[in-house]
Amino acid sequence: MRNSFIIVILLLTSSVRVHAQFPTDYSLNSPATSSLPQSNIISDILSKNDTLWFGTDKGLMNTRNRGLSWNNFRNADGLTDHGISALAANDEIIWIATAFSTRQDGESLSSGGGLHYSTDRGQTWVPVSQPVDDGTVDTLDYGTNKVLALAITTVVNNVTFDIALTTNAVWIASFAGMLRKSTDRGLSWERVILPPDNLNSISPTDSLDFDLAPTSGRIGLRGNLNHRVFSVFASDDTTIWVGTAGGINKSTDGGASWQKYSHQNQPNSISGNFVVALNEHRWSSNKILWAATVNAESQDEIRGISFSDDSGLNWKTALLGEFAHNISFKDSIVYVATDGGLYRSSDKGSSWARSGTIYDKTSLHRFSSSAVYAVATLGDTVWVGGPEGIAFTVDRPGEPFGSEWKIFRTYRPIGSASTTYSYPSPFSPDDEVVRIHYAVPTAFSAVTIRIFDFAMQPVRTLIRNAQRAGGREYDEIWNGLDDTGKRVANGVYFYRVEVGNEEPIWGKILAIQ
Repeated sequence: MRNSFIIVILLLTSSVRVHAQFPTDYSLNSPATSSLPQSNIISDILSKNDTLWFGTDKGLMNTRNRGLSWNNFRNADGLTDHGISALAANDEIIWIATAFSTRQDGESLSSGGGLHYSTDRGQTWVPVSQPVDDGTVDTLDYGTNKVLALAITTVVNNVTFDIALTTNAVWIASFAGMLRKSTDRGLSWERVILPPDNLNSISPTDSLDFDLAPTSGRIGLRGNLNHRVFSVFASDDTTIWVGTAGGINKSTDGGASWQKYSHQNQPNSISGNFVVALNEHRWSSNKILWAATVNAESQDEIRGISFSDDSGLNWKTALLGEFAHNISFKDSIVYVATDGGLYRSSDKGSSWARSGTIYDKTSLHRFSSSAVYAVATLGDTVWVGGPEGIAFTVDRPGEPFGSEWKIFRTYRPIGSASTTYSYPSPFSPDDEVVRIHYAVPTAFSAVTIRIFDFAMQPVRTLIRNAQRAGGREYDEIWNGLDDTGKRVANGVYFYRVEVGNEEPIWGKILAIQ
């Protein structure tokens, strides 16, 4: 299953940008076990046995009790607090990949932070450096062919976006680092040769003339979109699926020979060649390969999802126009995490229902953005994560999908009705919201929050006499609009929180677009 680390990928440019458009969230410098998750930006979710693992922009965490407590691995067991770009597990073995942002020539670029693996369900971890090569160009043997290959000597843009595990190998999809595998748990890596853009298949018995390179440049290699690798899935030890910026590749002999499926080379084709997620749905006698397929270079490509029940010979498409990030399953049901929300199909993709607003009726938290980056199931619970935290809903007879949500968000506890803060600060009203955090004392109270400009003129009444249970802390969301629905100008704004008969408290918001 592909990670969906959003690191927002700018395909066909030299950089990959990290969540710059989303709010900065508060996270805890706390013991490993906490009542709160360590981040509100979730890149990936992995369900394994009784445990849910979460990749975040601040490291790894898990829960074994449906979010009652969280094990936050930041700064523990040798793990770094780099963002998690990929997760994979096989029995007791867990692999993670990390990424971070680095400055180069005044530009912020994403870089591979290396990998870690655990053989004891996360109790201890072994670090693995991000794979790099020596030299600039070298030659790889492929049957009787000598293939010139780009040697990746830097971690910049060499980000592992996905991991697949077979019995004797670890496979990683690393964008500029291409597809690699290791048979010795990361002590050494080999670059796996995929078809170039102008060929639909390759085999070691073919006579071939192409270069293994994700980009062309001054070194004279012929670059290929199909060597920019973003997703990898192992159906079994011999059947490997790989998603690139040039389509979907399938090997049935453990990665020696490959067949490529693109938007252009089949009558019933995938919707787009930029393949950011792969997963296989097995239940009863069914086996369907699902892919999140985004438009790459051709004008007739379109983002959506593509799926095949005949091993790639023919594809169907759905959710056209949606940018899908991740795909998961429960029995016969398919769930797709997209920028437009969480979608569900119970009829093999013929029809779809969308979750709607994710809102927790108990805590009053809600996702202001429709985007979800990751989805996974554990029993009858369906978990999602994205730029605004984690949530789950129950999907079973008598409890309709999406009718009730439980949301988990981290925040800086204040523990007092005399304190408030807003976050992020500053915030950009054109593409994010600001949250006003406050506490209600023990008694059930009416809450009013008003926003004023620097001249103390009323701008927005956010809530008026809203009933809030006591002994809890709350967030109220302001989208940067005034009472007439007009977006506010840049500047300093003040807000006043009135809780019951308590003395009103004031806070400040800085809006910059």
